[in-house]
Amino acid sequence: MYSKGFRRLVFVSSLLFSLPALAQKAPERIDPPYWFSGMNSDTLELLVYGADWTECSFGMEKSDGVLLHRAEQAPNSRYAYLTLVLDQKAPAQLLELYVQKGRKKKSFSYELKERTAAPAGLTPSDIIYLITPDRFANGDPSNDLVKGSNNMALDRADGYARHGGDLQGIIDRLDYIEDLGMTALWLNPVMEANEFKEPYHGYAISDHYAIDPHYGSLETYGQLKKELEARDMKLILDVVYNHFGSQHALVLDPPSEDWIHQWEEFTKSNFRAPVLLDPHAAASEKKKFSEGWFDDHMPDMNYDDIHLARYMIQNTLWMIESFNIDAIRIDTYAYPEQDFMAKLGDAVRKEFPNYFFFGETWVHGQQIQTWFPTGNKQREGFDPVQTSVTDFQLYYAIEDAAKESYGWSQGVSELYYTLAADWMYAHPDSLVTFADNHDLPRFFGVVDRDLQKFKLGMGVLLTTRGIPCLYYGTEVLMSATDGHGAIREDFPGGWPSDSINKFDPENLNPTEFEAFEHIKCISSLRKQFNALSGGQLTQYTPDDGEYVYFRHDSEHTFMILVNGNDQEHTFKLDRYREFLPEGTRLEDQLNPGLVLDQEPIQLPARGFALYLIRE
Repeated sequence: MYSKGFRRLVFVSSLLFSLPALAQKAPERIDPPYWFSGMNSDTLELLVYGADWTECSFGMEKSDGVLLHRAEQAPNSRYAYLTLVLDQKAPAQLLELYVQKGRKKKSFSYELKERTAAPAGLTPSDIIYLITPDRFANGDPSNDLVKGSNNMALDRADGYARHGGDLQGIIDRLDYIEDLGMTALWLNPVMEANEFKEPYHGYAISDHYAIDPHYGSLETYGQLKKELEARDMKLILDVVYNHFGSQHALVLDPPSEDWIHQWEEFTKSNFRAPVLLDPHAAASEKKKFSEGWFDDHMPDMNYDDIHLARYMIQNTLWMIESFNIDAIRIDTYAYPEQDFMAKLGDAVRKEFPNYFFFGETWVHGQQIQTWFPTGNKQREGFDPVQTSVTDFQLYYAIEDAAKESYGWSQGVSELYYTLAADWMYAHPDSLVTFADNHDLPRFFGVVDRDLQKFKLGMGVLLTTRGIPCLYYGTEVLMSATDGHGAIREDFPGGWPSDSINKFDPENLNPTEFEAFEHIKCISSLRKQFNALSGGQLTQYTPDDGEYVYFRHDSEHTFMILVNGNDQEHTFKLDRYREFLPEGTRLEDQLNPGLVLDQEPIQLPARGFALYLIRE
């Protein structure tokens, strides 16, 4: 059975202990391209690609603590799997292997490097800045057009074409990102995506061991990491396990047809994650969800194949160790085989204990979302890979609080009910929160370009529990809502030809500047006060459109007021006396120098206020 557009291959069915390729030729490619000494797992499987390995055997010259344990021909005779067993004390070294056919032998080298990575992870004190690299800044025009690309279109007027943003452009703007108060950088995938269709977004990867040449190189990516470390900032890798790009070499010419879920005709996923936990779900619905393709150029990968599973686990470890990746965001987390995702987590944490993952779980309802992150006792037989998930339920609540009228269960009440469900999570403070992202309408557009509503949403995002994520350009009021090509718009000033440079706050109009300073101010406070980022959250039930909560630790207490009404509202503070002892004063953090006693506080329609309580 073959999916539409999938090129059928003829596979060698015999499996030999002496393996296939022309002996006078060394392998054309080996994945991973190098490995590391001192890993806790003692097994490494190399995927070796060449002309044809039929009737060939592999061997290894004497090495220090490394054994070539097994050589296995793949069903496609252009591939072989070489299993190395490495003593944990084996030093960094250059291994000498060979392929032999008859009396002819060809040698080739494979390097083991020293381990150096020490990932920092994420904590609630972080603020993530999310960038679509093609749309942020063009720092190297020489890579705008890359010879041999399947899609050579470069058109900034076309939302679905490449625009020319790259890694150098991001490096050049790190001072801006740091000044805004961001502590971690999440880039949409930067691995090679040599697709004919919409290659700019990166989610159809064509080579897991290469940076897309339109963005730079592995060396450029390493330089980005070094620049971030110099600023005490972190790097998040966006990974995609569910699907490869249709132009991936391992799709066009796979080691085995079993690597890809096959259908009689092109079949999309039903995108219904609840089938994974639905006790009434039909088996055919589960199959369609997990094995249906995400799109016609995104073939669905089959992790029941142990070699594919090893390939992607090793790729993840290789990226973390090569570039000291601090955390991983998993795209379409719910779609791949869940036992594979658990094995992935176990393998990574064997090398990097307590490693921080967060998975995309774009679902509706707490009872669905809470099934996915670490610590849910309802999962049968294994704990999932993530520490955390993207908190879509809080996203919905922030939007409702900013837009909808107050009611018993709507408007700001949505915030209350969403957070009241935190008992369902083992680690609610690790949930990654957001008001928009690369798949969603821009928040300023969603709230009808109302600055008060925007500031309410951003204020809640940056002061409630969780690890907040800001989508690039949100801080300067980008507002597109009409499709992926538009919401992933260019940052003004990222291209030399741009008429205005909004990376310079002096070029912002008064409304944009107020929004920028609002985010920058609260971000700075999060860095200064643990109570505001990692402290306990205590909330009060909403009443008459007012919603009040406190963030507090042993040293500081903050009071946050949210007016969910479309008219001015007076907050009477008697209800909150347990946090407001007699004699304390309220320092307005959004209006420096303004200190209040405990008289009633008036806020405008959709107003947001943040006070530090002082004795």
